[in-house]
Amino acid sequence: MTYRLSYAALAAVVAVGLAGCSKKQGAFQSSFFSTVPTPIETVGENVPATVNGSLPQKFMVKNAKVTATPVLCWTEGSSEMSAAGQPVIFQGEDVRANGQVVSYKEGGHVNVPFNVAYQPGMEKSELFLDFNVDQNGKMYELPRVKVGYGVVATSTLASAATVKPAVAPDNFQKIIAEKYSADIHFLINQANVRSSQTSKADYVDLNKRLMEASKASNQQIASLTVNSYASPEGSYEFNEQLAQKREKNTTAYLENQLKKDKITEFGELTSSFTPEDWEGFQQLVENSNIQDKDLILSVLKMYKDPVQREQEIRNLSSVFNELADQILPQLRYSRVMATINVIGKSDRELVELFGTDPGKLTADEMLYVATLTDDNAKKMGIYKKSTEFFPNDYRTFNNLGMTQYVAGDYKVAQSSFQKALALNPQSKEAEMNMGLVALLEGRYSNANAMIGQASGLPEAADALGVYYLTQGETSKALNAFGSAKTNNAALAQILAKDYSAARTTLSSIPNPDATTYYLTAVLGARQKNENMVMSNLRQAVRLDPSLLGRAKNDLEFASYNLSYL
Repeated sequence: MTYRLSYAALAAVVAVGLAGCSKKQGAFQSSFFSTVPTPIETVGENVPATVNGSLPQKFMVKNAKVTATPVLCWTEGSSEMSAAGQPVIFQGEDVRANGQVVSYKEGGHVNVPFNVAYQPGMEKSELFLDFNVDQNGKMYELPRVKVGYGVVATSTLASAATVKPAVAPDNFQKIIAEKYSADIHFLINQANVRSSQTSKADYVDLNKRLMEASKASNQQIASLTVNSYASPEGSYEFNEQLAQKREKNTTAYLENQLKKDKITEFGELTSSFTPEDWEGFQQLVENSNIQDKDLILSVLKMYKDPVQREQEIRNLSSVFNELADQILPQLRYSRVMATINVIGKSDRELVELFGTDPGKLTADEMLYVATLTDDNAKKMGIYKKSTEFFPNDYRTFNNLGMTQYVAGDYKVAQSSFQKALALNPQSKEAEMNMGLVALLEGRYSNANAMIGQASGLPEAADALGVYYLTQGETSKALNAFGSAKTNNAALAQILAKDYSAARTTLSSIPNPDATTYYLTAVLGARQKNENMVMSNLRQAVRLDPSLLGRAKNDLEFASYNLSYL
């Protein structure tokens, strides 16, 4: 009896084993698989997903090697389109290969990674698995099965075309503050202003400049200042009185000179005095050739009390005479300082000159004229004229390229940026703008390097943020954008599901465009706000009719009836 039972059991095992090897591999079912996420969502400019499979018991034939290929299919006009991912191998337990092994008896789990580059039209698509079987050299196909559908392509709204190229700034100043000064020196312990001092060249030149400014229609004396000093020897009380007298006498002399020259408009006249100029003393010693200057400087550091300082320096008898001859006389003075504002041409004068005689404008003035209009075509004309008058100034070509880029003429813009970079290889503006062109062309490695070289430019943050969005690195994009109020910054916040921040950013964009309204509609859909969706889509389509087709295919709006848009 025992023998008969054992024989029966053995026969059953053999039968199962033969069944697991000899029969043909059965067809896969859609119910075996699920795709994460469903619908698929773009990350940067790619369409990634994972197909997870759970194969039942007694399904995977032991000697079957199955190659599963994920294929995304969609329709573009009248054409059938498809994009295949990397194939993955499932294999029975008797197959010698490197695939995912599935037990015949117990079944098992498999997964198929999927990642292809995004293409327009993928929004309405279906994901399939195609199966090719190799069973002991016998090749055959199994029916494809549907494992997923649709692509949410919101991340692809990131656009380098909307990034503002870097502008090389002009140095035009409507008001240039010029500063002039002259020193009046005094004899030891005296405060009278000597004619030998006021007849020196620097004081005569200062007085002459004041007279010129008072008579010029485009100049004004903004301020006059008198600072008076005493050298740090003797008692502090005496030096305080002495410095104060020098301030009083110098100020009185200056006021009399202004009256004599009939200068009545000179802003504010201020004065001050310093009883003991230890700071000036230290600077003069540091710059001198006195042999023991290091010893003197160490005394200054060691003693903070002015009386003790002076006594210790006097104790250095070997050097005190040198100080008395070379240093101290230079600290007995009043410094007269004037600030004169030179007022440049008005905006109206600059615009008129550009129209009538542009050759009379400097490069900075001409570049400034371009900032007086928001019309990109007019800016382009001004910058083009600038390149003719100033062909060696890299800023003219960089800024011309900026207007060409904004106009969508990217190849021409690239040529202008290249000329700017050739004129100034250190130009961060031209480097960043070349990076923008590389970003548009999908040369991401080049774009990253070029934009990175432009760190510090205000425009570089938005450019770098877009680069990170194209790479699917949302957190890095958020850091790059910072507090920027742009469409791209708002998109990063939407992708990060920070909807409150995204709404604030979108409402703060100074010049909202079609993309601004489209992103606001996406935000409304994610927050289930129908009115927000419809009102913003209407405005987006009004500004850019091409967005109508995108909206109707966009799975963000799958729950809304867009037929009447």
